[in-house]
Amino acid sequence: MSNLSYDFYTPEVLTHFNSPHNAGILPDADVSGEVGNVVCGDMMKIYLKIEEKNSDYYIAKISFETYGCAAAIATSSMTTDLALHKSLSDALALTKADVIKGLTDLPPQKVHCSVLAIDALGEAIYNFYLGKSLPIPPDLQKRHRRIQKAQEVLRQRYEEWTKKK
Repeated sequence: MSNLSYDFYTPEVLTHFNSPHNAGILPDADVSGEVGNVVCGDMMKIYLKIEEKNSDYYIAKISFETYGCAAAIATSSMTTDLALHKSLSDALALTKADVIKGLTDLPPQKVHCSVLAIDALGEAIYNFYLGKSLPIPPDLQKRHRRIQKAQEVLRQRYEEWTKKK
């Protein structure tokens, strides 16, 4: 049996894990984005409520659901904190480094959690642009294609696993 160690995680990671911000389904969400990692099994879903102000779109509300380890939950929580009230273009500019800095640090073997959280946010924004028939920035299109390839592998592995039972 393992316990969360203060030597392994920063106090900020443990705080976001023990009391995550913006956790749960957002009932009035306009859109969501979901990602997963076939290697570790983490799954993240980010919900967005978008408002238009001054001819731009902003994240008015944000929440998440995450199945995963302490780092997965903490990075989801931090990502929602960082993205709240930002324009969609500013939210898309967030990086794993921003999430890691917000949590003070992450162990190297947990950095992928920050990537997943940023990817879930990106997928939600992608889905918003798509649903509104707005132009999708080329970098976001590229990111979406990468994520979709990973999601397909995840779906295939899941199907293989369920057929074995």
